[in-house]
Amino acid sequence: MLIRDARLVPVTPARQTPDHPVDVLLEEGVVVAVGEHLPRPEGVEEVDAAGRWMIPGLWDQHTHLGQWALTSTRLDLSGTDSPDAALDLVAAWLAEHPGQPLVGFGHRPAVWDRQPTVDELDHVAGHVPVVLIAGDAHHAWLSSWAQRALGLEVRDDNIYENEWFAAYAGLPGLVGNDGIAPAGYRNALHRAAEKGVVGTVDFEFGGGPHDWIARWTEGCDLLRIRVAMYADQLEEVIEMGLRTGDRLFVGDDRLTMGPLKIISDGSLNTRTAWCCEAYPGGEMGAANQSPEELHRLVGRAWGAGLEVATHAIGDAAVRDALDVYAATGAHGTIEHAQLITRADVRRMAGVNVRASVQPAHLLDDRDLTEQIWPGRGDRCFAFRWMLDEGVPLALGSDAPVAPLDPWLAIAAAVHRGDDEREPWHAEQALTPLEALRASVDAQPTVGVGSRGDLVLLDRDPLAPGEDSLEVARALRSMPVALTVVAGLAQYDAL
Repeated sequence: MLIRDARLVPVTPARQTPDHPVDVLLEEGVVVAVGEHLPRPEGVEEVDAAGRWMIPGLWDQHTHLGQWALTSTRLDLSGTDSPDAALDLVAAWLAEHPGQPLVGFGHRPAVWDRQPTVDELDHVAGHVPVVLIAGDAHHAWLSSWAQRALGLEVRDDNIYENEWFAAYAGLPGLVGNDGIAPAGYRNALHRAAEKGVVGTVDFEFGGGPHDWIARWTEGCDLLRIRVAMYADQLEEVIEMGLRTGDRLFVGDDRLTMGPLKIISDGSLNTRTAWCCEAYPGGEMGAANQSPEELHRLVGRAWGAGLEVATHAIGDAAVRDALDVYAATGAHGTIEHAQLITRADVRRMAGVNVRASVQPAHLLDDRDLTEQIWPGRGDRCFAFRWMLDEGVPLALGSDAPVAPLDPWLAIAAAVHRGDDEREPWHAEQALTPLEALRASVDAQPTVGVGSRGDLVLLDRDPLAPGEDSLEVARALRSMPVALTVVAGLAQYDAL
């Protein structure tokens, strides 16, 4: 492919960038020439960028692609502000689809004035299984019939954390799996490409390498995918001889083995994130593994050549994860690091981990944080501290908890808000350049030798504005004209 007349966005200012449009030639998925009036080799496709801005392809470093694919088939509860509002939507859906099992997603009961009960859901659902997954994906509100169908002991309470993660695997048998069939995945990947995404790290529960290898042959080979797995698959992956970065499909470097994923604590919304200080009710959250088990898992994975991605939202969870990384010498990521001390940010810079963070979460968690972590907002989503201390940043979404939209994440990192209120702890904000640099998988400004993963934009992503709100609005609405993955156009609006 030969792309003519593109303006290179200086993602890495140290690399000299032309101040005028240039041509970019790709061969075999790699940029082989950058310059003016490049000759077109015979048989090479030519694309006129017409002065548009070119960046390295965007990555979402934390997704659950199966669940994201299913969002279009699930009842949207994200706008509900009470159990009654959610029940009204459930009743309306069941009236239109009598007898059909229902899965909803997106409600956030932590901000409701009361907690929902199974009895009131049963009153609406009757004998129909109803599963309502909370917006943080760490717990769910299930009718009694749904609890029985998923093999759970019936109780009048939400299903939380590890018990919920295990039960989630049974959902396809309850409601079908059309959304996570190949067509559902292809649709999700197309939607990502429309945003300029060229690759994701997939942390979907269950499945793992085998499922993605099969999916790849069924037309889901659109973007780059790094496939994570969980502790129950660790020994199988080691037995297969797979290391992080290994190709899962012969001759194709787009589908590769990712890290071991460990969920070391809970979430803010469930008050199960493990903290050094108590929540208002006196609870501290909790670890999902003992320190010994966490050390065993990390050491076992790293010894077999697998990086480790450790979910740690509370500051106590981050502290213990860093202890284990330091003791084992493992490489990988701290996922979320939503609450952290300045001392642990410095420790993070001293071990071989990246901070894999999701800026769009602060849009939902801002008010709740002030309620249940009072006085701790200044060290939540501490991106500036991390960058200043030399911690590598990698932005993601945690889709479907937040939309799979890198521009939303970039805008949230820059403005730390989505409305007319003052930015939330603006001292932790990033510049547009810093946020963009954390979104391109450590790729430099496009040049000779770059991956053939390129995006053309209709606007300059580094254009200044009067204030951070204006800049964020421009970023959230960034128009993508072309997304190229390994030299192939996967989205084209030119």
